[in-house]
Amino acid sequence: MILVTGANGAFGTAAIDFLLKKLPANQLVALVRSEEKGAAFKAKGIEIRIGDYDDVASLVSAFQGVDKLLFVSGSDIANRSQQHLNVVEAAKTAKVGHVVYTSFMRRNETETSPIAFVAKSHLEAEEALKASGLNYTLLKNGLYMDMLPIFLGEQVIDSGVIFQPAGQGKAAFVLRNDLAEAAVNVLTSGGHEGKSYELPGIQAVSYSEVAANLTEIVGKHIEYVSPTQEVYHAELTKVGVPEMYINMFGAFAEAINQGEFAEVGGDLPNLLGRQPITPAAYLKQVYGN
Repeated sequence: MILVTGANGAFGTAAIDFLLKKLPANQLVALVRSEEKGAAFKAKGIEIRIGDYDDVASLVSAFQGVDKLLFVSGSDIANRSQQHLNVVEAAKTAKVGHVVYTSFMRRNETETSPIAFVAKSHLEAEEALKASGLNYTLLKNGLYMDMLPIFLGEQVIDSGVIFQPAGQGKAAFVLRNDLAEAAVNVLTSGGHEGKSYELPGIQAVSYSEVAANLTEIVGKHIEYVSPTQEVYHAELTKVGVPEMYINMFGAFAEAINQGEFAEVGGDLPNLLGRQPITPAAYLKQVYGN
């Protein structure tokens, strides 16, 4: 039996869809926060179990009899350090056979990293899994390609400007669906216990290259402007972007500038059995006519 946490999230939903291509629904369990949130899964014949990352007892109950657990990292950045430890504790108590955890790729694991606020919970979860005695696999996912339209902004085509303080840094963006498919391939095959997989994309691009791709796709010149962090914060504040998002986007831009996501290659092609989608192909899907 395979249980997927965060089943209603984008990663969890994609993973379940891929699992259904390989396994009958009665071998799958979706972890949700309420009966209502599990209705779509029940309609497909998938068992639902109610659990919350903040409630260890609910997780212990939900994890009973689970052979393999796809532990999708939480989205509540402020609280997920403890939430992740709760999941590991519950998996250990429930004697889960194998935990596959969606972590992240990184170069800098120290507090000097621009994304240390994101990294902390992942690093702690990895250490907890290693110390737990559980069979585990770490999926060190690269920066989601799906974030590109958000980083670029809704008005990027109309304005003709990409406004990001990332310099000429490059990032090996990787499609979330490709990562979810790779996770499912790990869950449904053997020999992955104790392994850590690096999962960036196969091509690192700068925003200058993204601008050139967009120019070709939409037939209009798109310019890349890289302001200072101070100017970036001031300009986004003027147009009403909440400070929390400005800080987060600015941090990821600085991480790109520092080459935190520049590494390419890794294990994704092997786990997929094919080449993952490139940024240029993705941009054409999103912005092409």
